[in-house]
Amino acid sequence: MPDKQMEYRTFNVTSMAVNRDDSEKPRIVGHAAVFDVIGDGGYFRERIAKGAFEKSIVNDDVRALFNHSPDYVLGRNTAGTLVMREDEKGLFVQIDPPDTQFARDLMTSISRGDISQMSFGFEIIDEERTKGEGGDLDLYTLREVRLWDVSPVTFPFYKQTDVSVHSRSQWAASQERRGSVPAGMRLNLLKREFDLRRI
Repeated sequence: MPDKQMEYRTFNVTSMAVNRDDSEKPRIVGHAAVFDVIGDGGYFRERIAKGAFEKSIVNDDVRALFNHSPDYVLGRNTAGTLVMREDEKGLFVQIDPPDTQFARDLMTSISRGDISQMSFGFEIIDEERTKGEGGDLDLYTLREVRLWDVSPVTFPFYKQTDVSVHSRSQWAASQERRGSVPAGMRLNLLKREFDLRRI
């Protein structure tokens, strides 16, 4: 279980598109973090460097939860029901949710736009501090983190990523059009405006 060093970063989408084909099992897709966006946490600034999640994606046992609650498990990478990768935007996640009432309710809320934020729980492994100049706040760059979970959430603390419901075929078709990942692996990403805030 995560210890007291666990931290959270939460992101709010400014717009989203929901695509769903009722003939196929839907998936929850989105970005739980965005790279190289400087956010003001009130007492410091922070950014996430590309590569910060690479080791954790390969080595760690990560859950997909709702609102970071262990009572609402949506997927797990070691079970093959959570897929994570870094792309040019940030930490992309794809969740194959269980056929349970809470998961169906959550996907309805995402489709309606009632739930439009994602968050990730983590432990800092390596960060770089740059002293602020001319009255600027110090800037902390997260270079490596250990992921505990990725979660659609109710309340945002940052404006950053996206969460939506896609069918398997829609997700694959949109990724192929983008041409940024191998054929058959796709997602139609929308541009977002972001700001960050530390909890």
